[in-house]
Amino acid sequence: MKVLITGGAGFIGSHLCDAFVNKGAKVTTLDNLSTGTRENISHIEDKIRIHAGDIRDPDLVESLIKESDLVLHMAAVLGVDNILKNPAEAISTNFFGSELVLNSASKFGKKILIASTSEIYGKSMKQPLNELDDRVIGAPQKLRWNYSDAKALEEALAYYLYLSKNLRVITVRLFNTVGPRQKGDYGMVIPRFIDCALNNKPIVIFGDGSQSRVFCHVLDVVEAILMLVENKASFGEVFNIGGRGEITIYDLAKLIISKTNSNSEILFKPYNAAYSLGYEDMMRRVPDLNKIQKLIPWRPNRNLSTIIEDIIKTKL
Repeated sequence: MKVLITGGAGFIGSHLCDAFVNKGAKVTTLDNLSTGTRENISHIEDKIRIHAGDIRDPDLVESLIKESDLVLHMAAVLGVDNILKNPAEAISTNFFGSELVLNSASKFGKKILIASTSEIYGKSMKQPLNELDDRVIGAPQKLRWNYSDAKALEEALAYYLYLSKNLRVITVRLFNTVGPRQKGDYGMVIPRFIDCALNNKPIVIFGDGSQSRVFCHVLDVVEAILMLVENKASFGEVFNIGGRGEITIYDLAKLIISKTNSNSEILFKPYNAAYSLGYEDMMRRVPDLNKIQKLIPWRPNRNLSTIIEDIIKTKL
């Protein structure tokens, strides 16, 4: 099997490369290396084909998709910091780049999985969130929501191509995927906290720390994706993929300090001092996993302690 992974040098994409190499697939990556790194795939670079390029390059995208059996579309501009600083680039990549990938997959009749996001749900107060819940999005001037809007358009196009062109497309909405190789450079909270704790630097929480999240180990996410792409009943469907065990950001900071035996203090920073005026947060985000678990025998098996311990090991 020939697999193309866009964003294959990124955090999740590189773990998917590992998984498909281990399955004996011929893996090709396409990554512009804006947030992904060659380091993430250096251990398998002799086993995969690597293309440093952009998903907005039509000739390159079409040529790579044409020769593939399966496309895993993981490439995106992501991370709150990135999105607020580069909204035009985020919109261009996250929608127009994805439009090109989806249309190419449709043109050549290829099976494709697209990575969407829990950001789709916006700031909905209804928890846990299931795949058919309404979106609650802030004003366009709150620039963080451009990521959610672009991904919603990507999902809509994918579904249209499924209905009109029989595109074999699967959409997954990822909830706070974390694990080894993830960096805190773009606002990712767990690697940022761990880096501070290991260096006994203050851990800075934006807001009052009462906002809560559910985190999922990247290897659990990869296992779910592997199962979904082999199940024809997943075509045209959307699935939440996330973990279990909701935790406040304040309690997360305390847990990381304990796990690292750190002397770090916890500081609080108002949102308006941490981000531009285009920022807005949501208090809770909890995935409803009933749909995916009815289709495939998958469970998020690695808890938050395991996630933190696995990340710490890679940094020592």
